[in-house]
Amino acid sequence: MQTVTYSVPNISCGHCVHTIQTEISDVEGVKAVMANAGSKSVVISFETPASEQVIKETLKAINYPVAE
Repeated sequence: MQTVTYSVPNISCGHCVHTIQTEISDVEGVKAVMANAGSKSVVISFETPASEQVIKETLKAINYPVAE
């Protein structure tokens, strides 16, 4: 299993956290998602078939792109 932490500047409230956790949890292979509005970060644990590319694309699609 792999764990990544992303900076996501668009997180501003509890609704953002809920949306991210719900949508990313639906990605096949994702085991845990913890979004934090205070630190504007998302910690995701996953295994195949999920990948960083798929997760980043999903975040971008729901308007929470990862800061580069």
